[in-house]
Amino acid sequence: MLDNLKVFVAAAQYGSLSRAASQMHLTVATVSRRINALESDLGCQLLHRSPRGLTLTASGEMYFSECADLIQALDARLESLDQTLNSLKGTLKVLAPTNMACGPLDDFWQDFTQCYPDIELTLDFSNIREDMVASQADIAIRVGPQPDSSLIQKKLGSTSTVLVAGVGQREVPVNLEQLQVCPSIASDLLQQWDLQDIHGEKVSLSKQHRHISNNLQMVINLVVAGAGVAMLPLSLVQILIERGQLQHILPEWQGPVRDIFLVWPHRRSLSARGALFKQELTAFLAQQPWCNPP
Repeated sequence: MLDNLKVFVAAAQYGSLSRAASQMHLTVATVSRRINALESDLGCQLLHRSPRGLTLTASGEMYFSECADLIQALDARLESLDQTLNSLKGTLKVLAPTNMACGPLDDFWQDFTQCYPDIELTLDFSNIREDMVASQADIAIRVGPQPDSSLIQKKLGSTSTVLVAGVGQREVPVNLEQLQVCPSIASDLLQQWDLQDIHGEKVSLSKQHRHISNNLQMVINLVVAGAGVAMLPLSLVQILIERGQLQHILPEWQGPVRDIFLVWPHRRSLSARGALFKQELTAFLAQQPWCNPP
């Protein structure tokens, strides 16, 4: 009905179906059909048609006086919103899990802010998944299964979980039997070690871990110190393996693969800033050795 009201207001303002059609880039037949549909919906005649043009009926005068300013204000607001959404200057609120945002994406944040200084980032990092609508976020990075069907989901890649040990650790397992009994450290979310080898064989280890932490960085610190082996996301340990601070053990076995998504609300248009963020993050992840392609 809103589109039909706009057509009616234009016809009343110009006093002509043809002029209204020209201004709105519609055919005269379409303008006439929409006004007829509006009159049918409202149950009253809005316009008198004559060879000399259009005049408002009493009902038409009432609807025009009530709607004309509202339609104009709405069009102005929509134009302003369109400019905001399509501008690369402005704010962008991003949610992300701390374990992914801090460390694996450090270089991305630095590069993005340097390349696009007009985009003002509001970065909200937490390992507790936040509600996007309640937090009024524009876009979010998510890792793992995405059960929320109210969000648009774009898979960007995935990262494996691997077994690691400190380079100075004495008891480094060379098979699953030794892994089962050797000292280990676990994240509270990865206490059950579900492993799969390169041939597809699956094994589940229920270990008595020496240390457990809800902070993956603490798990990494303890492994580097030689306190035990751990199963950790490759995104967090790749750089430490390359630097020689950790060693990748039993490389023929790996833990669960964790998918990486970018999500945003169905009911909210992805702004030009959000679209650019998606493009740049996709390109960044494609260059990371710890990220598998989608």
